[in-house]
Amino acid sequence: MIASASVAPALFALALNFQAIQQAPPPARTDGGSTQSASHVPAPTDSGATATPADKAPVIDGKDDDQIWHTAPAITGFKEWRPTEGKAPRFKTEARIAHDASNLYVFVRAFDPHPDSIIKLLERRDSFTASDMIWVFVDSYHDRRTGYEFGVNSAGVKMDAAIYDDGNEDFAWDAVWDVATRIDSLGWTAEFRIPLSQMRYSRARQHTFGMTIDRFLYRYQERFSWPLLRQSKPGFVSQFGTLDGMDDLESPRRLEAMPYVVTKNASKIINNTFSQRSNMTAGGDVKYRIASNLTLDATINPDFGQVESDPAVLNLSAYESFFDERRPFFVAGRGLFRFDVNCNPVNCGGEGLYYSRRIGRTPALARVYGDTVPLEPVRILGAGKLLGRFPRGLTVGVLDATTQRAASPGDTTYEPSTNYAVVRTTQDFRKGSSTVGAILTAVNRNMDSWSSPYLHSSAYVGALDFRHRFLNNNYEISGSFDQSRVQGSSAVLRSTQTNGVHNFQRPDASLPLDPNRTVLGGNAEEFQFGKIAGQHLMFQSAYQRRSPGFETNDLGFLRRADQATWATWVGFFDRTTRYFYTRFQLNNNWWQSWTADGLPLEAAYNTNTHITFKNNVGLHMGGTLGQLGTTYDDRLARGGPAVRQDSYLAPWLFINGDDRKSLVPYMGFNYFRGSGGRSSSINLSPELDFKAFGQFSSALILNWSHNITDNQWFGRFNDALGTHYTFAHLDQHTTSLTTRFNYTFTPNVSLQVYEQPFISKGTFSNVRQIVGDAEGGEL
Repeated sequence: MIASASVAPALFALALNFQAIQQAPPPARTDGGSTQSASHVPAPTDSGATATPADKAPVIDGKDDDQIWHTAPAITGFKEWRPTEGKAPRFKTEARIAHDASNLYVFVRAFDPHPDSIIKLLERRDSFTASDMIWVFVDSYHDRRTGYEFGVNSAGVKMDAAIYDDGNEDFAWDAVWDVATRIDSLGWTAEFRIPLSQMRYSRARQHTFGMTIDRFLYRYQERFSWPLLRQSKPGFVSQFGTLDGMDDLESPRRLEAMPYVVTKNASKIINNTFSQRSNMTAGGDVKYRIASNLTLDATINPDFGQVESDPAVLNLSAYESFFDERRPFFVAGRGLFRFDVNCNPVNCGGEGLYYSRRIGRTPALARVYGDTVPLEPVRILGAGKLLGRFPRGLTVGVLDATTQRAASPGDTTYEPSTNYAVVRTTQDFRKGSSTVGAILTAVNRNMDSWSSPYLHSSAYVGALDFRHRFLNNNYEISGSFDQSRVQGSSAVLRSTQTNGVHNFQRPDASLPLDPNRTVLGGNAEEFQFGKIAGQHLMFQSAYQRRSPGFETNDLGFLRRADQATWATWVGFFDRTTRYFYTRFQLNNNWWQSWTADGLPLEAAYNTNTHITFKNNVGLHMGGTLGQLGTTYDDRLARGGPAVRQDSYLAPWLFINGDDRKSLVPYMGFNYFRGSGGRSSSINLSPELDFKAFGQFSSALILNWSHNITDNQWFGRFNDALGTHYTFAHLDQHTTSLTTRFNYTFTPNVSLQVYEQPFISKGTFSNVRQIVGDAEGGEL
C-alpha cells in the first residue's frame, strides 16, 4: 500500500481540528446594529478611512443614487503615482466605502471632462485591456503581505487576483463578486459588491483591513491612488492604507462547484499511417469555506486542457522543457506552495521544490515498454487542498493527491498508483517585514516489477527559508536550506545518478557513482542580499549551491544539480517624466557558476535598457557576453567529458507599439554568435494585434528562427576501442504562427479561437567525436 495514501481523506478532519482551535465566534449583538453608526463615521485621511455601515444594501448598477452613497464620506486624497510619484492628479477621483455583515461595498467616481474619450474595450475576464480601469485592493488579514485585488475597466470587464509575498499576483484566483460601470456626463463610475466570503480574515468582532484604490487614466498613461503608492518604496501590500469599521462580520460557510467537460482528438503518424484517439473527459473542482480564514478545495480528474493547451516546443537540449500549470485546482493558491530553486536576480526559470504538473502527468513508462500511441494523462482519483491563515501571522497550506495506476491492454504498468503530498507553512514577524517558513514534499508509489527498475519508490524533500527586511524595509537578506532523499531499486538509482540532472558517470569528474546504491541524498543552499527599494538605485547579489546528489524531480522541477552560482544585479531607474520618455531603466548583471569539483561552467556579463516614450512606444534592448575566460560545458556530452567553450555574443531588441491604438505592432529580435563563429542563430518574432468594435480582438504572432549549432549532440556509441561521444553540425529552420481570435459578447461571455502551426527542419552534417585530454575535451 502507499504509505501516505490516507492523507487526502484526513484533510477534512485536519480542517475541523484547525477550526476548533480558533477563537470563539464573536458574541451575538442584542441591539441589531453595527458598533459604528453612519452619522459618526470619521472623515477619511491621506492614509486611512472607515467603512460606513449599510442598513440597506445598495443596488449594484453603477449609479450613486443609493442612500448609503449620500451618507458615506468621500475619499478625495488621490495622488498620481505613475509615471510621476506624488503629483496632483490630472482629473479628480472620489471613492466611498460601506459594508454590512456579508459584503464590502465600494463606489468610485472617476471624473473626466471628456467622457467620449474614455477608452473602453470588452475582453475576456482577467485580460489587461487598453482601457481606463479602477482597482480595489484589500488586505483582509492586515498582515501587510497578502491580499486580493478586484479590478474593472470602463466596459465592465472584471480582473481579480490573489496577492502574496507583498506584491506577487496570482490571476488564476477567480472570486464571485459583482461590479457595474457607467459612463455619464461627469466621467465614469464603478460600483463594487465584494462578498466577504471570498476573502479570508481573522475571527474577531472588530477588524482593520488594509486597502488601496487605484485608477488608470489610460489615454494619458497615468495612475492615481489612495493612499499614495510609491514606486521608490519596497513592496506593495505593505503600502496599503487602513480601513476601520469592519465590525460584526459574518464567518460564512460557502460551497462552490465548478464542473468541466473537455473533448480531445489526438493524431500521430506511426508506420506511415495516422493513429488517432478521440475521447471526452469530465471532472470538476469543489471549494468549501470552512471558516473566514480556512478553505478546503477538492478536485476530481482535472485536465491539462481544461483551460488552454500547451504550446508546441521542439527541444534538442539536455534539459526538460518547463510548462506552466493551467488546471484551476492547482493554479489557485500556488503562491503559498511556491519554493524556488536556482532563482537568482539574473535568471529565474521555474525550478522549484513543487511542480504541480508532475501530478497527473503522461504515463512515464509507456515508451519504455514500446507504446508510441498518444496516451492520456494519468487519472487523478482525487486531490484536496487546505489553505488557511491564523492569528499572529501563521499561514498553512496542505495538498494531497492520489493518481490511478495506468496500464497497457496487456496489464503492463505504465505508471503505478502514486500519492503526492505537500505541506507548506510560513510565519510572519515585525508586521510582515520578517518571515520564516518550511516545506515538506512526499511522493510514495505502489511499486511492482514493471515500475521498480525505472521509478523511485519514494521521494522526500524538506526545506527551510527566511526573509528579513531592515533599514526602513529598503534592504533585504533571505535564504533557504534544502534536503532531498530518494529511494528505490539499484537499477533506478543508477539511472538517477547517470541522467542529465546528475551525470555521476562523467569520466573526468570525481563524483561517487555507486551502482548498488538504493538511496540518494543531497542538499542545496541559497543566500541573497540586496537593496530592494529606492528612488534610482537598487541591487541584489545571491549565492546558490546544489550538491551533486540533490534530486527533486519526483514532485519538483530541477534542470541540473552539482552547481554553485554567484549572481549580482544592479539597476538604475528614472521614473520621472522627462522631455521624451516617461520611464527609463538600465541594469547590469554579472554571474558565474562552477561544479562541486570547481570546474568553471560560466562567467558572463549582461546589460539591458528599457525606455517607455511619451507616445507609449517601448524600446527594450540589451546583450550578453558569455563564457568569458576558461569555461566548460559538462552536460554537452550527455555523460561524457566536459568540453571547453568559446565565448559568445548575444544581443537582443524588442519594440512594442502604442496599445491605445486599434492596430498595435510588436517586433522581437535575438542574435547569437559563438564557437568562434561556427555557431550562430537569429530569431525574429513580429506580432500584430488588432482591436475593433470594442468587442473583437486578435493577435497574429510569427516566430522564425535560423539556428546553426556546430556542436549539437548526436549520439554515444561503443565498440572495442571504448565509448565515442559524437556531435554534428546542425542547420535548423523553425517557423511557427500563433493566432488568437477573441470575441466578447458581454463582460461574462466570450469566445476564443487559438491555433499554432509549427514547422521545424534540421540537417545534420560533419559528425565528429570528442578528443579528450587533461584540460577537457575538444571537438
